[in-house]
Amino acid sequence: MAKAKQAIPVKKGGQYIIQIVSLGHSGEGVGRYQDFTVFVPNALPGEQVVAEVTEVKQTYAKGRLVEVQNASPDRIEAKCSIYHECGGCQLQHLGYEAQLKAKRQQVVDAVTRIGKLEDILIHPTIGAENPWFYRNKMQVPVGLQAGQIVIGCYQQGTHSIINTEHCYIQHDVNNNIAREMRRIMTELDISPYNEKTGKGIVRHVLGRVGIQTGEVMVVIITATEQLPQQAQVISKLREAISGLVSIVQNINAKKTNIIMGDKTVTLWGKNYIVDHLGEFKFEISARSFFQVNTTQAEVLYNKAVEYAGLSGRETVIDAYCGTGTITLFLARHAAKVYGIEIVKPAILDARRNAINNSVTNTEFIVGDAVAVMPDLFKQGVRPEVIVVDPPRAGCERMVLETFANMKPARIVYVSCNPATLARDLAVLAEYGYKTCEIQPVDMFAQTSHVECVAVIERKYPDLKKSRV
Repeated sequence: MAKAKQAIPVKKGGQYIIQIVSLGHSGEGVGRYQDFTVFVPNALPGEQVVAEVTEVKQTYAKGRLVEVQNASPDRIEAKCSIYHECGGCQLQHLGYEAQLKAKRQQVVDAVTRIGKLEDILIHPTIGAENPWFYRNKMQVPVGLQAGQIVIGCYQQGTHSIINTEHCYIQHDVNNNIAREMRRIMTELDISPYNEKTGKGIVRHVLGRVGIQTGEVMVVIITATEQLPQQAQVISKLREAISGLVSIVQNINAKKTNIIMGDKTVTLWGKNYIVDHLGEFKFEISARSFFQVNTTQAEVLYNKAVEYAGLSGRETVIDAYCGTGTITLFLARHAAKVYGIEIVKPAILDARRNAINNSVTNTEFIVGDAVAVMPDLFKQGVRPEVIVVDPPRAGCERMVLETFANMKPARIVYVSCNPATLARDLAVLAEYGYKTCEIQPVDMFAQTSHVECVAVIERKYPDLKKSRV
C-alpha cells in the first residue's frame, strides 16, 4: 500500500508559532510546526517565533518573521539600517562568534547528510580579525526612483534598487564611489539604464580597492558606446576619490542580467590596479577575478599550501587556476606547478602575474582539465598533489575521475559551497581517496557563505578502473 502523503498543517497567510532548530544554507531559520518544516529568515536556532507563511510546498513552507517570543542569547541588533530590506547580508542579527560556529555546523551537516562521510576532522571556522568593511570589490546597479538616481543593492527577491549610502561590508572607498557617482550623475544629468525599456546610459558602477596599496579603480558600465560629458565625469571623480589611479568604461548593450559586456575602454589612468596577497603582487583589471576579502584570502591560500604538504620536490597541478593566485603560493614550495583554466583571459593574467613576481616554475595552460590532464599524463607528468578550486557548482564527476586516474598522493580541494564539496568528497571516496580534515574559513562575514579547504589522501587500492 502506498504511503499516504503528509497533511500540510499550514496555510499561506496564516500565522503560526514555530520552534527554530537550526540554520539553513542561506542563513534562514529552519523550524518545525507539527513536524512540518518552515523556513523563516532572520530567525535563530533555539528561538520560538511567530511567522506568517508566505509560500507552501508539499514538503516545506516559507515564512516571514512577525515576532520573536524567546530570543536566542546570540541575537544582536543589526548595524545596517536597511539590513532587512537588502539581500546582501543574511547574518548581521547573529553575533560573530555564533556566526563562526554556525558556518562550521553548515560544513558538518553537508559532509554527514550529503556526503554520508564520517570520521572527518572539521576544524572551528577561522574568523576575520575585522568582520566589517572587508570587500575590496563593489558592483552595484543604477536606477531611477521617483525621479531620483539610486545606486545600491537590490531589495531581497526583487529588481528594485535600494539606495545604499553606507554598506557595512564594503570598503569605505567603495561606499564613497557609490555616493560620488550618484552625485555626479545627478549634477550632469546622466540617465541611468532602464532594464525594462532598454533606454538610458549607466547600468552599474563597479569599484575596486587595493587593500594593501590603496590604489582605486572605478568602472562605469554603460549601455551605450559613449559616456556623456566624459571629461567632466573624469574630473569630478579624480577630485572626489582618494587613491584613484584608473577610470574604466565597460560597454554592455545587450538586454541581459549579465553585468559586464565584452568591450572595456580605459578613460583615464592605468587599466589595472595593483594589490598584494602575501609576498605576491597582482595586477587587477576591471574583469579580473580576485578574492573580495584580501586578508582572509591570504589565510585561505596559506592553508591550502599547508595541506598540500610540499617539500620542494613535488609536481603540482592547480586545476581551475583562474588568474594564478593559488598557483603562485604553491610554486614557492614545489618543483613545478601546472595551472589549468578554461578561460583564456584568466590564463593571460596568470602568466603576467608569474612574470611580475619572478616565478619561473609555473606553466599555465588554457583548456578543460578533463582534456588537459590526460595529455599531461601521456607526456609523463605525474603530480604528487592536485589542487582544485572550482565554481559553486563543484566538479563534474568526469573531472574527479580524471584526478583519481592520475593517482596523486594528495588532493587539496578549496570550496565556496559545502554542499557540492560534500558531494564531490563522496565521489572521490569511490576512487580510494579519504578526506582527512576540513578547515572552514570565513571569507564573507555577516553572510551565510563559508569557504573551506579539504585535504584528501589516497588511502586504498583502486576501487574503480583507471582509464588514463
